[in-house]
Amino acid sequence: MTNSINFAEEFSSKIPALTLLTTLGYEFIPPSQCNAMRAKVAVSKANNKATNQVMLLPVMRAFLAKQTFTFEGQTHPLSDSAIDKIMHELNPAMNLGLRLANEKLYNAMLYGVSVTEFIDGKKTSQTIALIDWNHISNNSFHVTEELVVLNSEGTNSRRPDIVCFVNGLPLVVIEAKRPDSSREGQSTNAQAVSQHIRNQKPKFIPNLFAYSQLLLAVNGNDGLYATCGTPEKFWAKWVEEEISEPEFHRLKNQALSDEQIDNLFGDRPTSIKEEYQSLVDGGDLAVTDQDRLIISLLQPQRLLEMTRMFTLFDKKAGKIVARYQQVFGIKALIERISTFDEQGSREGGVIWHTTGSGKSFTMVFFSKALIWLEELAKCRIIVVTDRVDLETQLSKTFASGGVLSDRDKTDAMATSGRRLAQQIGQGNERVIFSIINKFGSAVKYDECYNDSPNIIVMVDEGHRSQNGENNIRMAQALPNAAFIAFTGTPLLKDDKTENKFGSIIHSYTMQQAVKDKTVTPLLYEERIPELNTNDQAIDAWFDRITQKLTNDQKTDLKRKFSQKGQIYQVEGRIELIAHDISDHFQNFKQQHLKGQLACDSKASAIRYKIALDKIGKVTSVVAMSPPDTREGHDTVDGESKDIVQNWWQDNVATEYGGDEKAYTKAIIEAFSQDDGPDIMIVVDKLLTGFDEPKNTVLYIDKPLKQHNLIQAIARVNRLHEKKRFGYLIDYRGILKELDITIEKYQDLAERTQGGFDIEDLKGLYHAMDTEYKQLPRLHSELWAIFSSVKNKQDGQALRQVLAPKMQEIDGRVVDTRLKERDDFYAALTAFSNAMKIALQSASFFADKPFDNKRDRYKADLKAFINLRKQVREDADETIDYDEYEADIRSLLDKHIAGLEVREAKGAYLVGNLGKNVKPEALSDNEARNQTDKITGRVTKMIEQDLADDPYAQEYFSKLLKQAIADAKAMFDAPVKQYMMFADFEQAVKDRAVADVPNAFIDDNGKLNKHAQAYFGLFKHLFDADFLVDKELDNDKLVAYAFEIDEVVKTNVAEYSINASEIENAINRRLLPMLFADLGIDKAQQLIEAVLKITRLGLSRETSSPRAARG
Repeated sequence: MTNSINFAEEFSSKIPALTLLTTLGYEFIPPSQCNAMRAKVAVSKANNKATNQVMLLPVMRAFLAKQTFTFEGQTHPLSDSAIDKIMHELNPAMNLGLRLANEKLYNAMLYGVSVTEFIDGKKTSQTIALIDWNHISNNSFHVTEELVVLNSEGTNSRRPDIVCFVNGLPLVVIEAKRPDSSREGQSTNAQAVSQHIRNQKPKFIPNLFAYSQLLLAVNGNDGLYATCGTPEKFWAKWVEEEISEPEFHRLKNQALSDEQIDNLFGDRPTSIKEEYQSLVDGGDLAVTDQDRLIISLLQPQRLLEMTRMFTLFDKKAGKIVARYQQVFGIKALIERISTFDEQGSREGGVIWHTTGSGKSFTMVFFSKALIWLEELAKCRIIVVTDRVDLETQLSKTFASGGVLSDRDKTDAMATSGRRLAQQIGQGNERVIFSIINKFGSAVKYDECYNDSPNIIVMVDEGHRSQNGENNIRMAQALPNAAFIAFTGTPLLKDDKTENKFGSIIHSYTMQQAVKDKTVTPLLYEERIPELNTNDQAIDAWFDRITQKLTNDQKTDLKRKFSQKGQIYQVEGRIELIAHDISDHFQNFKQQHLKGQLACDSKASAIRYKIALDKIGKVTSVVAMSPPDTREGHDTVDGESKDIVQNWWQDNVATEYGGDEKAYTKAIIEAFSQDDGPDIMIVVDKLLTGFDEPKNTVLYIDKPLKQHNLIQAIARVNRLHEKKRFGYLIDYRGILKELDITIEKYQDLAERTQGGFDIEDLKGLYHAMDTEYKQLPRLHSELWAIFSSVKNKQDGQALRQVLAPKMQEIDGRVVDTRLKERDDFYAALTAFSNAMKIALQSASFFADKPFDNKRDRYKADLKAFINLRKQVREDADETIDYDEYEADIRSLLDKHIAGLEVREAKGAYLVGNLGKNVKPEALSDNEARNQTDKITGRVTKMIEQDLADDPYAQEYFSKLLKQAIADAKAMFDAPVKQYMMFADFEQAVKDRAVADVPNAFIDDNGKLNKHAQAYFGLFKHLFDADFLVDKELDNDKLVAYAFEIDEVVKTNVAEYSINASEIENAINRRLLPMLFADLGIDKAQQLIEAVLKITRLGLSRETSSPRAARG
């Protein structure tokens, strides 16, 4: 008899992890034996007493006993006293705190431990390695489970699920959970992460984590990884780029030996072993993302590689382990620079990692990796940027990350052209920092030349002044160096970045970063002031102020004002926007988040500062470079020169002695503080290359294009625990430019990364020499689904056959094309599987009748796979970036009295730009198809998402029927239909029920959807007359709703282990509360409805962000 599916933690995640680790070469140690190995004195295996000593002492001692050192030409083993000293050094210095204790032990692992030995009375100091980094097989790898660790106070213990040891040192801690969560919308991995973070706290078991290098949270299906001290927001997924899927499959299904199985299951009940054996006997197991994570990170070689080269300590950010794009970017880069061209120069290229994804740290990781790679350790590094502030920022990052000491940092700075020339030609500094312009003066000196191929030039943001003459000067001074450009935004025009530095080595796009949650997704909203520019307004303005001027004077004046930038600076417009910003920013201000305002001139920046200060609702600072005395002469507004000069004199010259660097440093420091300025007003300075995680809103009042635009909007994409989105508020109308730019970068990504290739299917399946003969039949069955389409080359016609079509049948709205889609998916899967097998079969390629069919089958497979992707998007069956659309909300405070700002058409998720359909660009047929898509989504949302709010569900169900009826009346205006349903969909997402007050939206703009649902229950269950008779107005119902919500939350938290007791406790609390107003019957009716919502598992999720309703 076949066993049932087992989703328990032990069977679904823990045992698969342990068996896989065993396959990878870890020796499993049962908990009882492990505890004995941790004891400082010999104890029996039965003695399971908790201890806070977490090393496997005999294993480390055995490793050290094999180590030798050379003295006076002779090889000597370590003495017992030396081993004792090393073991003592490996006790964590918890008095320093976890971070410093971890760093101290990490350094010991990395560099070894110094001991003093005496040979024939002679003293010698030796450094002894704890890990053999170069010879993996010389190390011992063990794994155990349920490691009982005594807490810091000696009062209790914790049991991490799995711990992996290298030479007895616990380098990896894994928390394993079951795949199904009791909390809707929250992965069990989040619970595992929370457990990790809790266990690192001082009162728990930080002494275990003092050794840890990698932490994993897994649940059988997928997993996350981090390192010691990583905040929850930065736990990451891993995407493997080197290990093939067949290799994952092989490792997952590699049989364990009888001895390994007996060792692993020896302490478990026989039934568990039998169930495992039944599972593996049933056939090959599917590879999960948990498996991929464990194989990718914990293969012995990769684990040591991650520990040695891809871990660093930053004074500000703490301990950092590299993300996958950093690891594989650096690996690709190392491979590139290890090759030489015909002239003996090292090859270079471009690392394109989107802004905000850790590019500066990638440069630091790369520099650190060079230390440990013997063939590249002799290389020197020159870090080049184009601005002094970026030069300073990078040097700080390198020093903070451990690549440079403070002294090295000082020596590394090329303070002048002559100093740079000396460093290049005669110096031995391992790292040099310079701005690009210094090469211009450096090449004047004879010593500014070095033809060594062992120089690597890392150019930060390789797209600005690195082109042209400056680039030529660098190449002249360093003819054989490898030039590596690190950029978040390659130049799009003619691909200049790639042309100057070589081909793109590795790319990581904005869309990938958002998907991986490496950066915060961005929301765009257009807020155009009513004081908008148009020809009629400009002409009227000129007529009014130029009556006394000659025609030539008028022509000259109009020419200077023909650039809209002049009109944008008028005082009335700036005051209007300043009021809008002041009100819009209030919710962010309460959360101590920050914003930036990007202006097109220094004069505008100062005028905004004056206007914001006058309004008094937000505080601000201005970031700008010193004014040029020539500024203002070409502007119509003659005050421009004076306002900039005067402001600089009053605010910078007086307080900072005119020192721009001191002023900039001060405002950046202030901006990072909770009580510092709310908004930083910028022109160009600090609009790029400035990272502050609290920076959440970018107000845009300047024209921006291409890479400058992407650089600017990335100022608000850094991760922060209080940020759901970064917000782009546009007062200039840059949406079209943003859309075009995103599309161009998507095209560049496709060109550099490659698209679908049928050859990618190779190696996934075993060859079956006869399976391919089914292809003609399967191919015909697939095309038969589209028999009604006359032109089989018309992709849109094929798509429309499968697009959702919603109709009301027997009072229900149903999708009448659901069966056709299911048939298509099944037919395509069958055809695809047969093709995958055929491409592995030599017989398929030798079979002559297929000679004229193979290419057609390949082309059709590729086309149908693309069609399936489109159809799934149409039917809302896949979650791509559209998964974030559910969180899109209109931004706050649109309806402010007296504010003359044009209403926005809606908020755009920036990651979806470049591919989304725009209403104004739709044909009638496309609009109808889009409307059907939305109707399908809305129907699903009402039935499923609103199940926890019966009143909202009933309200929107009625509105949907009415909307369908209204749409029929607008049959001749399909674009209007589309717009109507798009607005309706947004209302459903917002739960914007007409007669529900705004009281359930807190000061941070978050909706307490459960309290709103409890409010709605009164209206859903009881008629209006009853509520009036009982004097239950909205204010009283709101109060009741919050009281009910508090009762539910409190009792769910208190009785989380016993579900039945939760309901009893809620009933006991609510009945006395409601009885006086509702009576016993209606009170019980309401309580049952509350319990139904509770049973849905939603009571712990108290809020979700959405905009306030006007």
